[in-house]
Amino acid sequence: MTRRELDAAGIHDPGLRSAYTWCREVNARHGRTYFLATRLLTPPQRPAIHALYGFARWLDDIVDEPEPGATPQSLAARLSSVEDRFLRDLSRGTSEDPLLTAVIDTATRFELEENLFRAFFASMRMDLSVTDYATREDLDVYVHGSAEVIGLQVLPVLGVVSRREEAAPRAAALGKAFQLTNFLRDVAEDLDRGRVYLPADELKEHRVDRERLSWCAGRGRADSAVRSAIQDQIARTRRVYAEARPGIAMLHPVSRPCVATAAALYGRILDRIESADHDVFAGRATVSKGRRLAVACGALARAQWARRRHPAPAPPAAVG
Repeated sequence: MTRRELDAAGIHDPGLRSAYTWCREVNARHGRTYFLATRLLTPPQRPAIHALYGFARWLDDIVDEPEPGATPQSLAARLSSVEDRFLRDLSRGTSEDPLLTAVIDTATRFELEENLFRAFFASMRMDLSVTDYATREDLDVYVHGSAEVIGLQVLPVLGVVSRREEAAPRAAALGKAFQLTNFLRDVAEDLDRGRVYLPADELKEHRVDRERLSWCAGRGRADSAVRSAIQDQIARTRRVYAEARPGIAMLHPVSRPCVATAAALYGRILDRIESADHDVFAGRATVSKGRRLAVACGALARAQWARRRHPAPAPPAAVG
């Protein structure tokens, strides 16, 4: 976290500054596309975005990168312990835990609803016991807590020019689109963890099931049935992007280049899968650093233009 960003956000307490800096480092290390997009936000907005990402990534890693010897039962107990402490500290507006300090400060400053965090914890617990999703409706329950609530959390930080109630469904849809894109990019990786995040009934329409996915993963190559299923999943995901896209114009002008860039870069992951003939086992679909920078450079010019014409949203007062 740069001193300029923390000063601009009105964050002066040394403990808070340290906590926000940790969150920024997590974002820079793990969320390459996401982090690049946040550079297009104004300095006062960035700390809160980093805090929300850092918190979500930390909880996700508890489940996906467990310590040696951990069991589903021990991980569930740890999540429950973290949730209880977090919700207790959230109600107080402060925490003695440095890992919780920044996100609680952000949640308090931007008046984020407690149920958004409860839903996220619920989805993290699902990952400990749910390995398949029979229908789209089943998957939607998980995605609401794991992704849609993230869109709703960042919305007050980004600011809106419309009624927040009008923008909220679009923000949730964009979080969902990003998550669905991740599911398609990470089919092989998720299989290694024993999970499939593609609805079984939709896969069945293409004669695909978990066994067939595993067989293709073992060969390192998708067969025609899997390619057809992935093509269908991409089409469904693009419809979610289309649902989310009108929400960008509802954001504060200085926030639009960031969100538009994130949407464009995540959309290019789908392009990459398509260019590989929908073979999600041929290699992890990523956007090259050069392409990311090319997209970001154009967005940076738009962001600077927007900042000259529109004052940035004033950050709420810090807790500490």
